[in-house]
Amino acid sequence: MTGVEMLEVGAIGVGAGFLGGLAGVGGSMLILPALGLILGYPDAKGTQHLYMAAAITTNLVVALPASLRHARAGAVRVDLLRVIIPAMVVALVVGVLLSNRLAGWELVLALAGFQLSYCGWSLSQVGHRRPDFEPGQERATVSRLVGSAGVSGLVAGVLGLGGGVLLVPVLQVACRVRLRQAIGTSSAVICLTVGVGAAVKLMTLGQHGQVWSEGLMLAGIMSPGAVVGAWVGASATHRLSLPVVRVLIVVLLGTSAVVLIRQGGRSAGWW
Repeated sequence: MTGVEMLEVGAIGVGAGFLGGLAGVGGSMLILPALGLILGYPDAKGTQHLYMAAAITTNLVVALPASLRHARAGAVRVDLLRVIIPAMVVALVVGVLLSNRLAGWELVLALAGFQLSYCGWSLSQVGHRRPDFEPGQERATVSRLVGSAGVSGLVAGVLGLGGGVLLVPVLQVACRVRLRQAIGTSSAVICLTVGVGAAVKLMTLGQHGQVWSEGLMLAGIMSPGAVVGAWVGASATHRLSLPVVRVLIVVLLGTSAVVLIRQGGRSAGWW
């Protein structure tokens, strides 16, 4: 890796941190396409797994400062964490193991499809101008929380995400948790669960001809900027209006999805 590439990878951390703090996600959806854009895919089947390991590890760094900022704003729900975390850990590990059965380009295109779906959902929320839920409307039962955590963790493990990108909307739709509380709680969940997923992914990189130390190196380069970006993004969540937050997320993730489609199709030999 050249000096210029190291600086570019470090800048990815800043952007990923901002996205993670803003949306309550780990930042993988920006890290993964950006690493591919800068460093390429020397191995069409294995390189994406290396990037996933680095992204999941960086998610922990992104979530820590963001969750502290959300906690100070009173947006982290400890009562929800007690139920979500155990289910999330199990589902995340299962998802990581399932991801090892897929080729890198398949994972790239799957992530792109997921991001486009997420953008569509976010835009639908802006278009309908629905008000945020009131406390009395909440339906955060144990079964709903376990189901939300299970689905979110499984998808996160397969795609190399922190889990928050799906957990936030699922908490809103299934449990009617208020948006800022869903974002804050999601950041805290990532802090306590993603370390397990990162360890499993790093340990299984040998299956794809990759070295775990390279994943840690990439994460180490991105982490300093991610801390700064996460703090700024988390602060923005509590200062901006909800429609503005959603539109910013859509712009960032929509652009990322387009890049992923180009990269995944190229790795698959489609163009």
